[in-house]
Amino acid sequence: MRIFSQPPPVATVAINLRPREGSWGGANQWTSQVVRWFQYNGWRVVFDLRRVPDAVIMTHTGLSSHTTFGADEVAALKKNCPRVPCLHRINDNDIRKESGEMDLLLERSSRVADHTVFVSEWLRDYHASKWFEISRPHSVIVPGADPRFFHPVGGARLEPGSPLRLVTHHWSDNWNKGFDVYQAIDELIARRIRGRFELRVIGRWPKDLKWKSARTFAPASGADLAGLLRQCHGYVSASRFEPGAMHVAEGLQCGLPLLYHRDSGGTVCQGMKYGMEISEDLESTLAEFAGRLPEFRTRLLSDPPSGSKMSAEYLQLAQRLLLDA
Repeated sequence: MRIFSQPPPVATVAINLRPREGSWGGANQWTSQVVRWFQYNGWRVVFDLRRVPDAVIMTHTGLSSHTTFGADEVAALKKNCPRVPCLHRINDNDIRKESGEMDLLLERSSRVADHTVFVSEWLRDYHASKWFEISRPHSVIVPGADPRFFHPVGGARLEPGSPLRLVTHHWSDNWNKGFDVYQAIDELIARRIRGRFELRVIGRWPKDLKWKSARTFAPASGADLAGLLRQCHGYVSASRFEPGAMHVAEGLQCGLPLLYHRDSGGTVCQGMKYGMEISEDLESTLAEFAGRLPEFRTRLLSDPPSGSKMSAEYLQLAQRLLLDA
């Protein structure tokens, strides 16, 4: 019997965010998918700098993150091994965090980076207005959700005479997640358009918000969440100043065209491509969205976001940095 030996790793990449079981937000979804994709393509993935890797991918999940190393450790590594390239993923800012420290942290961290990845054009332009020099090597790689769960196959179709089901989902109950808009939609449906539209809310919401017509569901993730999303026809996100929202990617990948708020940051780029903006006249917005739903859905299904596409872009970029080092 012939025994095939395991090929040696293509290269070793150190990532400073270890994947965690369960739902830990968009950053965990990002690292889980990227780690799996690198490993599938023959790379060795480690989560520390105890041994010199071939490349480093550094990200930040917030001021109180679960990262395993940071810019200081990368700087020490590069002092002894300057040819090890560092890719820096930026997915946050102060305006979303309502803080005064995140932008400074990202600016300091970026000094060790050979290439910077922003999760949206909006976030890149925000930091360029503060500190990032746009001539520096950088890319924009938009978030994508796990395609094993978030896909349009088996999704609901809007039948004549049936209500158009809008859905949103959030782990946070902060009003900045768009609950003022969701409340307005809920009240409009209850007052004037019940039977034509339905709003579904998955996850958490402010304790002082009392729904009048919306159907609510407990927090869900993975296959359970995707199943709930595919029961609907459109996704609504009014979350303010989102750098690059994973919840939006999850809805889009389930085949749901997008209603978005003009102040939703990186979501606007996706909304312009896959849906329409929420105007001051909410009832007219919903009516137009319903009429254009087939157009939006066709456009979305022809080129949807994808976790596989996202992961492949990081792999290609890491490989190019390694070859250029």
